[in-house]
Amino acid sequence: MKRVRCPKCDNFITFDETKYTEGQSLVFKCDECGKEFGIRIGTSKLRNTQKEEVVDENANENGVGSLVVIENVFHYKQVLPLRMGDNTIGRYMKGSATTLPIETNDPSIDINHCTINVSRDKRGRLKYILRDGPSYTGTFVDNEILGDRERRVIDDGTLFTIGATSIILRAGDNNENE
Repeated sequence: MKRVRCPKCDNFITFDETKYTEGQSLVFKCDECGKEFGIRIGTSKLRNTQKEEVVDENANENGVGSLVVIENVFHYKQVLPLRMGDNTIGRYMKGSATTLPIETNDPSIDINHCTINVSRDKRGRLKYILRDGPSYTGTFVDNEILGDRERRVIDDGTLFTIGATSIILRAGDNNENE
């Protein structure tokens, strides 16, 4: 099943895409606002920028860990691999300096919303430090907003929120330098 969003009221309409062929045009009428709009099967401006919707939850290409962006009304689930050093998280925009862009149309996520720094402590274990961008809507950890210059150490499984989007940290393997 596929979902399309009404361009007027953002209501989702679900349909079975297997009943149609690639390139076929469909017309929908939104039940909420009555807007009629068309789509063409197999072509989408957003689809070209999105990664595969079904992403391996264990995406961890360099052993440092990953972020799981939880699906909501603005976007599908995404898994973003972390790297050592600063990882800038924000809304995808072509040409931005964001190193972990979230492909979303959530207007409450800044282009450079927050940063996670990945480093190793004195014992060689991975350490994750989250700080706000600064952003317009803030970064929340455990339902508490981070202060302007506050840095928060986070661990595997920590849930944090930017805008209307929740993200879970999946820590990497700490056995590397032990």
